[in-house]
Amino acid sequence: MAEADQLILLEWYPSSFAARVRIALAEKGLKYVSRPEDLTNKSPLLLKMNPVNKQIPVLIHNGRPICDSMVIVQYIDEVWNHKSPLLPSDSYQRAHAKFWADYVDKKIFGIGASKKELIECFKILEEELGDKPYFGGESFGYVDLSLIPCYSSFYTYETLGKLSMAEECPKIVDWANRCLQKESVSKSLCDQSKFYEIILEISRGGSTWSSVQKFLNKLDQLHNS
Repeated sequence: MAEADQLILLEWYPSSFAARVRIALAEKGLKYVSRPEDLTNKSPLLLKMNPVNKQIPVLIHNGRPICDSMVIVQYIDEVWNHKSPLLPSDSYQRAHAKFWADYVDKKIFGIGASKKELIECFKILEEELGDKPYFGGESFGYVDLSLIPCYSSFYTYETLGKLSMAEECPKIVDWANRCLQKESVSKSLCDQSKFYEIILEISRGGSTWSSVQKFLNKLDQLHNS
């Protein structure tokens, strides 16, 4: 990173979307300033830098904001392309990776899913993973980065959905454990038990944060399915 470059990340640590950006920055070896946001009382800086969605994460690079987690990840990969490429160089493979990352956003992090539907989505991802160590092949990449933050939710899924991820989706759990061997991943994710406690606390408080409320709605369906 050039000496003049300044990176500021507006985030909330338990957020899976912020975790994506933290992993990308760590993969590239980039230093940045983390500015945690109180999502019940959003800072003037967040409202200025993301006036449309008013959500985290936002990466501020030399005063200019980039919003939306996977857009930020692509930006990081393009600007700092000297190390740990996240997207493939081949156009077809790059399109393929973007398709599966979009699938993860819509089906895993999307609004509402019964227990059966959620497991079916993970099983489809297991088919795509196949016998490869990572979704892109031998190295950790874009699709892995998009999905691995959901690992923080596994204990919550299991507790509220009365299921076992290891029994239902063993390949996904093995893949997640491989990802966690990378320091860029293990240091960027919220602990599963802590995540569960935070979600319970937010739920009791009747959150109106749009991104968190969507997740709570999903858990409510999971719990009652």
